[in-house]
Amino acid sequence: MDEIRSWVEDSPYSHFLGVRLDHLDDTSARLILPYQAANSNPGQALHGGCAASLGAIGGQAVARAVLGPDSGPWHTAQMQVSYLAAAIGEEVVAEAELLRRGKELCFVAVDVRTREGKPIASVTTTVRGRMGAAPAETVPTAGDHGEADPGPMGPHISKVPFIGHRGIAVEHMTGGTSRLVMPFGENNADLAGGVHEGAVLALLDTTGAMGSWAESGPGPYKASTVSMQLQNLAPAPKSDLVAYGRCVQRDDAIFWTDVEVAGASDGRVVSRGTVLYRIVT
Repeated sequence: MDEIRSWVEDSPYSHFLGVRLDHLDDTSARLILPYQAANSNPGQALHGGCAASLGAIGGQAVARAVLGPDSGPWHTAQMQVSYLAAAIGEEVVAEAELLRRGKELCFVAVDVRTREGKPIASVTTTVRGRMGAAPAETVPTAGDHGEADPGPMGPHISKVPFIGHRGIAVEHMTGGTSRLVMPFGENNADLAGGVHEGAVLALLDTTGAMGSWAESGPGPYKASTVSMQLQNLAPAPKSDLVAYGRCVQRDDAIFWTDVEVAGASDGRVVSRGTVLYRIVT
């Protein structure tokens, strides 16, 4: 349990966010995330990547406790995040509960709420313990067209506090496609040495949102991530990452954007998923 607490609280990424492990046993965990401006969008709204990170951290904490310390390395093989409401300048609490244990898989549900009980996000995860297996040989990314046009919005995205602290920058953001890069750095690291899953999820979420904006174009709109489904193919390496987004469908205010996150140097996919985004006037 001490090793799990250290991973939760001392991993540079989660330490920067301010995540605290308030409770842990072999079937549940409770995480607390105090409000701080560095985790926010404009208007003091908690960034969706933070809520997704709490889901990943809570799911892994329970899975590590259930499967045991020799079952690693671990990664969230599948995750579904539904964003229910915004937390505005508020502390949030994540309650993780084991749904089922398999031989190497754990199914965990995580509810993210404010201290007052307002639902913020509902998360389900499937966490895999690799049981000491050799690193996976992941597939190469399909990449994109190679164009580099950040459009009118791209240069401003890194000014959002949470995104800026990740070092995320927009290389391309027009014509329904997006490409974002995130350097490996102290603010994004896992205690094991690679990129923290939470930082990977933040990059995927942001790339999906930018792919939607690349389809709609800028305007005086309100927007938010509705949900995202993703699969992490393996623990993320100690590497800069690049993410490719492509809006595959638009239905009025709703946008579906597929995203691949890959190592910037080897082009191997780390994570993939679909972001459901909403832009309204």
